[in-house]
Amino acid sequence: MNLPNKLTIFRIILVPIMVIIPFLPLEGSLFNIPITWLLVTLIFVIASITDKLDGYLARARNEVTTFGKFLDPIADKILVLAAMIMLVEALRLPAWIPIIVLFREFLVSGYRLIAVEKSGNVIAASIWGKLKTVTQMVGLIVALIDMNSFGKFLDGSLTGINLLLNILSTGMLTISIIATVFSGWDYIKNGKDILLDK
Repeated sequence: MNLPNKLTIFRIILVPIMVIIPFLPLEGSLFNIPITWLLVTLIFVIASITDKLDGYLARARNEVTTFGKFLDPIADKILVLAAMIMLVEALRLPAWIPIIVLFREFLVSGYRLIAVEKSGNVIAASIWGKLKTVTQMVGLIVALIDMNSFGKFLDGSLTGINLLLNILSTGMLTISIIATVFSGWDYIKNGKDILLDK
């Protein structure tokens, strides 16, 4: 097994570790952020870096494999949705956000399968897809250390660093959801002929 695939598997292994950490009896905080959530954020950042690294290494070393093509996008979705569900459970993210993300992922994955079957072409991500990925990752990293709920800054109760973190996490995740919807629509609009039997 090559290094890029090992990094992909490592990313998947990090997910259950990330999920378990908030349940560990770890006490203490830094900048009013519990140690457990700082560790969760650190693991999420490391996993996100491996996402970029495995793709780069696979292309640079000419080690792109069918296994990697299959597992890499699954690992990405597992990581993102696990982080979102953790935030929903912690009452810091509304459930409709991961629901929209999940809906779009099922839609796009199904569409890509049909596109490959009918034309043999893999559909590349649009600018909306790239914007979704960047804002989603940044938004989740900030949301994991933001101990306030999504949009809390709107009630005027937050100040200082808490206010900045909440504005940034809410703003980035809002942009990511808009990009998620538009990127999903982009796939369907630009390839509607593929979905029609002729």
